Amino acid sequence: MNHRIVPLSAGLTFVATPIGTARDITLRALDVLASADVLAAEDTRTLRKLMEIHGVPLQDRQIVAYHEHSAPAVRDRLVAEMQLGKSVAYASEAGTPLVADPGYQLARAAIEQDVAVDSTPGASAILAALTIAGLPSDRFFFAGFAPSSKTQRRTWLSELRDISGTLVLYESPKRLHGLLTDAGDSLGQGREAVICRELTKKFQEVARGTLGSLSEDFRSRTIKGEVVVLIDRPGKVDAGEKDIEAALKDALKSHSVKDAATVVAGALSVPRREVYQMALGLGKKQ
Repeated sequence: MNHRIVPLSAGLTFVATPIGTARDITLRALDVLASADVLAAEDTRTLRKLMEIHGVPLQDRQIVAYHEHSAPAVRDRLVAEMQLGKSVAYASEAGTPLVADPGYQLARAAIEQDVAVDSTPGASAILAALTIAGLPSDRFFFAGFAPSSKTQRRTWLSELRDISGTLVLYESPKRLHGLLTDAGDSLGQGREAVICRELTKKFQEVARGTLGSLSEDFRSRTIKGEVVVLIDRPGKVDAGEKDIEAALKDALKSHSVKDAATVVAGALSVPRREVYQMALGLGKKQ
C-alpha cells in the first residue's frame, strides 16, 4: 500500500499507535510517518515493525529513541531539529502519546521554544476500556499506575475515594490482585469495577463485578498482558454511628487503628477523620 508523502510544517506531531491490533492505526498517522523529516519513538523496534506491516518506507531516516530513561540531550536534539525547520513525528509504544508516556516533557520543551505541536488522534486504552466497561462515562478520572508499595498504594487510593467520576487505572498483571484487594479495603468491597485485559488483541478479556468479588476471582490466577482497571464512582451510604462502630470492631480484628479507619471510611463513604477518632477509642478499649 502506498502512503501519501504530504508536506508537514516544521514542528512536532504526536502519532497515536495501535494498542494491539495493527490495523487500528489511522490513515493520517501513516501519512505523517511517511512524510516526517525525523522519526522518534518510545520503542524504536515497535515503530519500525508497525511501519513495515503497513508498508511505510523508512528510507534513509533513523528512528530516534526517546523514552523515560533518555538523557535531556536527546530531547534538546529533537527540539533543535524542529527549530531548524524540520518536522518531527513522535510515536508512543502503544496508544496516544502523553497518556502515561514520556512525550509530555518533549511537548513542554517544544512549546517553550515556540515550536508548533500537533496530534494525530487514534487508539487509546482508556477510551477503549470506558467504551466496553458499562460504567458511567460522562465523568472519569485517569489516575495512571498505582504505587507498587502497599502502604503508598492505600494512601493513593484513599485520595481517589471521593472523586465523583469513574476511576481509570493502569496496572501490571503481577500487581493486579494486590491493587484489587487494597482498593476493596480503601474504597469499599461492594464498589463496582471492571477489569479490561489485552484490549483489541486475540485474548481480550473483560471481567465485571465488585472489588471484593474480582479480588477473589483474580487471587490465584496468573495473567499476562496490559491491564486497565475501572472503578465506579462512590455511591451514597447512609451509615449511622452504630454501623461505623460495628464495622470498626470487625476491621480492628485484622488491621491497625489507622488502617481500620481507612478501610471503614472508604467502605461507608464517611469522613476518615471522624472514623479515626472513633477507632482510637475502640482501639484503647480492645
